[in-house]
Amino acid sequence: MTDIFKPADVTFMGAHRDVPSSQADAVVFGAPHGTPYDGFDNEPYAPTPDVLRQALKPDAEWVDHWDFDLGGPLLGRHGFRVHDAGNLATSPLDGAGNRKLIKQAVQHILDADAVPIMIGGDDSTPIPFIEALAPKGPLTIIQIDAHIDWRDQRRGESHGFSSTMRRASEFAHVESIIQIGIRGLGSARASEVEIATDWGAEIITARMLHSDGIAAALKHLKKGANCMITFDCDALDPAIMPAVVAQTPGGLSYTQMIDIIAAVSQKANLVAFDLIEFLPERDFNGTSAITAARIIANVIGNLARNTRQ
Repeated sequence: MTDIFKPADVTFMGAHRDVPSSQADAVVFGAPHGTPYDGFDNEPYAPTPDVLRQALKPDAEWVDHWDFDLGGPLLGRHGFRVHDAGNLATSPLDGAGNRKLIKQAVQHILDADAVPIMIGGDDSTPIPFIEALAPKGPLTIIQIDAHIDWRDQRRGESHGFSSTMRRASEFAHVESIIQIGIRGLGSARASEVEIATDWGAEIITARMLHSDGIAAALKHLKKGANCMITFDCDALDPAIMPAVVAQTPGGLSYTQMIDIIAAVSQKANLVAFDLIEFLPERDFNGTSAITAARIIANVIGNLARNTRQ
């Protein structure tokens, strides 16, 4: 698998190159490009994984210090091991090739009995990521996003960023889909909303979450289920996350996001995580990168406390 990765100059906080993937409990990797649409440029996502690694570089020296998000050191007290594999050699125009690379990476990580953590580009990168999680089925997907992404195709492309949940719903190993933070205008038309709800997707709008708390979403998650989280940065309110393409008022707070991660980790078996749609060129002072990277750190910290061996 190492042939498909380019090592990162800086590894993600808590991750190391000297822990081989075959001995790791979780593996972080970057996948900057997915499946492009004609006329859309996804090259701006190329630096995303490394920008998020750099955001927490100063904190890497303090991994053994108390983390108040987690109630203890980031990696816990039981020797949780994280490997940073680097970045896949994706190309902005090679959708089929990018999908193949992502699937190969995830399959290798699962074969090593580790949890894959992908720092992706646009919202098409989770399609092959989810497809490769077939060995973890029956699988519950928790999508945290401003948009439901149930378009069958757009601009003649069926694997682009508007079709992520539609494609996921077609995978035999996907048992349920819970969609959190939905709000405002997106690419969904009335027909896509009907298709999603007819399939059985649970759509929890941002307003529902603000009103009723995370219990509005977590009540739909089966205890002990194998679960993956796909997190689109535009799920957060643009006041704290302007570094996205589709800024939409009324989004989630950082605290709501990390509370969801903690609750999912405690109730279910978190088998994979991806973070997508972080656009570095719109992060004007670096705080959005810190916010996004801290969310990944919270995933690692919760895995260290709750991973079922």
